[in-house]
Amino acid sequence: MAQKGVQLDRETFSCSICLDLMKDPVTTSCGHSYCVDCIKSHWDEEDCKKIYSCPECRQSFTPRPVLLKNTMLTDLVEEMKKTGLQAAPADHCYAAAEDVACDVCTGRKLKAHKSCLVCLVSYCDQHLQPHYDSPAFEKHKLVEPSKNLQENICSRHNEVMKMFCRTDQQCICSLCSVDEHKGHDTVSGAAERTERQKELQGSRQNIQQRIQEREKDVKLLQQQAEDINRSANKVLKDSGKIFTELICLIEKRRSDVKQQVRLQQESEVRRVKELQEKLEQEITELKRKDAELEKLSHTEDHNQFLHNYSSLSPLSQSTSRIHIRPLSCFEDVTAAVSEVRDKLQEVLKETNVSVTVTEVDVSLPQPEPKTRADFLKYSREITLDPNTAYTLLLLSKGNRKATMMCKDQPYPSHPDRFFESGQVLSRESLTGRCYWEVKWRADLVFISVTYKDNSRAEDEFRFGYNDKSWALYCDFNSVKFWHNKVETPISGPPSSRIGVYLDHSAGILSFYSVSETMTLLHRVQTTFTQPLYAGLMLYDLRDTAEFCKLK
Repeated sequence: MAQKGVQLDRETFSCSICLDLMKDPVTTSCGHSYCVDCIKSHWDEEDCKKIYSCPECRQSFTPRPVLLKNTMLTDLVEEMKKTGLQAAPADHCYAAAEDVACDVCTGRKLKAHKSCLVCLVSYCDQHLQPHYDSPAFEKHKLVEPSKNLQENICSRHNEVMKMFCRTDQQCICSLCSVDEHKGHDTVSGAAERTERQKELQGSRQNIQQRIQEREKDVKLLQQQAEDINRSANKVLKDSGKIFTELICLIEKRRSDVKQQVRLQQESEVRRVKELQEKLEQEITELKRKDAELEKLSHTEDHNQFLHNYSSLSPLSQSTSRIHIRPLSCFEDVTAAVSEVRDKLQEVLKETNVSVTVTEVDVSLPQPEPKTRADFLKYSREITLDPNTAYTLLLLSKGNRKATMMCKDQPYPSHPDRFFESGQVLSRESLTGRCYWEVKWRADLVFISVTYKDNSRAEDEFRFGYNDKSWALYCDFNSVKFWHNKVETPISGPPSSRIGVYLDHSAGILSFYSVSETMTLLHRVQTTFTQPLYAGLMLYDLRDTAEFCKLK
């Protein structure tokens, strides 16, 4: 009971804010006492509200009260310090079910502050103090409180496991090393920890590097999403404007046709009505004449009949008969409008106006293929677009092969057509990962990739002579790479079959000489901002190049 009384006294002299023995006690006007620094800090936080409260009874004060030193409490606290008594530990210092408890405490145990790997015991602050004060504990290893200390004890020999068997990959004690682990590769636990720590650091560096790479990938994907949205919004805006213009043109033409038909309708109806009126007047005149003749025919006096008959006015000349033609004057208009509709449909079909959008490649970077079989997994069927072909280029049936001729081919006019050199583009746009091969027989050929909006004017239209195209120059003696008017010589003659590999999202473009093996001729690492198109350029008569059909 005496011990219980001491415990009560300790709690009585503890500050309810810091839960420790009071330091320089002061008393508020409501009668509660606190450490002077604790209550000042509490009220400093309430300065903004200008209303100050007691932490215990919540009584409010305005203005901020003047604190008075509690002389009696100060003396009592100093007396307690002299006797060596301390404030009772607060509830949060006692070990709960989820905490590591001090193994030395009796009764209600305090939370452990450290665990000793030599003693295999967990200590609270009070019971840990000898480990700091006594030289006998100098070499003991203190760690954060652990519930698993008994796992460091060998279940066979009841010894602390301070060694590690690399052969069996397990912790062992010293007796194990001369017993069932005799002859095994054993080291101290500290030595193995050092080695594993190095591996751990290497793994962490690898993970951190991968995190950085993935964060960059995330930013790239975010940028790509923004670019997709920006591009789609621009296309919708521009195409909407163009379609609105088309609709306005069609509406205007419809209005013109309607006006012309109405004018013709009014003219034809007016002509018919005028003719109708003439005929009706003639009918009226004929009926009147018929009535006179009928009346005369009933005259009984012969002399009177003859006299009146001879005085009759002659019958006016009859209007020629009206021939009614089948109504076809407006059918020509319908036919003309139908023809316009058919031509518009054909134009839309030829210009490939559709709602199909090129799939955006947002896949993570993949390793580059190594063998031809690997490349063929990404093979694309590529055909040539006649609307882009130079007029001296003859395209084969199926549009895979181009041949330089001496006469112009009967191609219709088209804004995409090259008109200064023997160039032609593929019909298909190229994104994602693609591979194709070109077989050529020519004095000179350019095998290239380019953006669709590449210029058609002056010297800039030539593949490799601008920043929108990348071209491999091949003749029988040499190979060169061209981009933006910069020539890069390549060693070794090419084969007559060139492989082209494109990874659009990774910005990789590679040219290979294809024979029994694949030999890398040139590799480009850049950033592609638009879909690409395969291109060919021929110079001399009878030169040919063909996109191969890959199996």
